[in-house]
Amino acid sequence: MQLTVSGQRCRLGTGGQRFDPACSRWPPLLLIHGAANDRDAWQQVAGGLAAAGCAVLVPDLPGHGLSSGPPLRSIEALADWLPRLLDVAAVEQAILVGHSMGSLIALECAARHPQRVHRLALLGSSAPMPVAEALLGRAATHPDSVLRMINEYSLTRQFQLSGGTGHGIWGPGVTLAIMRRSPPGTLAIDLANCNNYARGLEAAAQVSCPTLLLVACRDRMTPRRNLPALQSALRQVLRAEIPDCGHAMMNEQPQAVVEQLLSFLASPADTAGQGR
Repeated sequence: MQLTVSGQRCRLGTGGQRFDPACSRWPPLLLIHGAANDRDAWQQVAGGLAAAGCAVLVPDLPGHGLSSGPPLRSIEALADWLPRLLDVAAVEQAILVGHSMGSLIALECAARHPQRVHRLALLGSSAPMPVAEALLGRAATHPDSVLRMINEYSLTRQFQLSGGTGHGIWGPGVTLAIMRRSPPGTLAIDLANCNNYARGLEAAAQVSCPTLLLVACRDRMTPRRNLPALQSALRQVLRAEIPDCGHAMMNEQPQAVVEQLLSFLASPADTAGQGR
């Protein structure tokens, strides 16, 4: 699927199904990828959600994947881009699901544009989301070494050794290949966006919709110890955890991600805040 947003081409996935919000029990889900990624990071999850009857939109963010234009240089700018995408897609209100950098974009969008967000799911999130100075510098000069490091730290050792679920597909290679096809300079911009975003807790306090914090228990990129402040700032929050899983949870345990998202969608709004 291809749309034109702010004069630029935006390529989107729809989970392998025709995008038809009228056939879904819930508002459309907008899945937002992380740094140096694109819509294919969500491929298995998007397919599972679409098969369960959800209307799914999975965009390549500007300057990522097959979307044209330069990468936007702040989380705030990306958050303001999402409603423009929804306008073009004729979607009044969506459920935002963001992973890593995408979780910051979704969080900021929910704070700035609450009328456009029905529910919010933050996967592999942390606020703030600092990036080591050494990585910021090397992302511009030696991006592939940083990508390989991110890939290693985003997956559990067991997943790296086993190669994933089999069927001739090496899971760790999938996550690295998606990142490696990012346009030059994208990684450095995305990491700087994460590092420079300073109002995550302020934004969280402004979010009024039900919110899911989905945590991978063996996440070394955004570890659980960073979550209490974010969880406390959110007004209506459910927390769910996926055991034996790393940061790249959509690749490592996609079915668990689908199940947790569907459970969250089916939960009454007034259960948020109880945690689980």
